[in-house]
Amino acid sequence: MEYYVDRIEADEVVCETPDGETLRLPLTALPEGTREGSVLREEEGVFILDDAAAEARRATLFALQEALFGADADA
Repeated sequence: MEYYVDRIEADEVVCETPDGETLRLPLTALPEGTREGSVLREEEGVFILDDAAAEARRATLFALQEALFGADADA
C-alpha cells in the first residue's frame, strides 16, 4: 500500500491513500526523514520512504500546476 504524507501534526502524521482515504499514523512508527510530501510504502508491516515515487508525484503536480496557471505560477 502507498501513502502520501499530507502533514505532520505534533506526534502524528496525516496520510492520504490513493483512493482518498485519510489515515493518521504515529510519527514514531515512520522512518527518519519522513516529511510533508513524502511517499511511504508499507511492506510486511514496515513503512519505508519511496523517494523516487515522491519525486515523480512532485513532478506530476508541478506539471499540472503549470498547465493550469502557466509558467509564471511560482513567480
